[in-house]
Amino acid sequence: MKALTEKAVRGSFVNCTKGEAARLPMPRDLAARPWDDLDFLGWRDLSAPDRTYVVAEVDGRPVGVALRFPPAKRGLLHRSMCGLCLTVHAGSGVSLMTARKRGKEGREGNSVGIYLCTDLACSLYLRGIKQPDGGGGRLEESLTLEERIDRLNGNLGGFLARL
Repeated sequence: MKALTEKAVRGSFVNCTKGEAARLPMPRDLAARPWDDLDFLGWRDLSAPDRTYVVAEVDGRPVGVALRFPPAKRGLLHRSMCGLCLTVHAGSGVSLMTARKRGKEGREGNSVGIYLCTDLACSLYLRGIKQPDGGGGRLEESLTLEERIDRLNGNLGGFLARL
């Protein structure tokens, strides 16, 4: 992914108003992100634990979405798979995240959901740079890294198209 500026990130959001996008908390380490290893930019809102943000490149331009997810439930022992990178996580490592739809449908309360790595580090899991906490991992595949990256981008593009 190409490095993004704060202005480009704020201007990319498609499911919130310009005022909401202007007030979004930006990642403090935006300039230091490992851009060459990222397929999308994702971060959590530290002041609102149920909010997270994703910005991906679609047709050469950044497209951002604001997402919500429920707080993690303690004590549940289960494994879940991310819908983008197909990494398996134990416990609360995967969350159902929902995005308000664009336009009139969004104003009427309609949303679209997808299961994502809660920490949004899909790109790093895919490349083996990061390993899931508490067990889980990547399933053995015969696809090349480029093919897995294409699949992740296709899965993310499909989700964004549903907005």
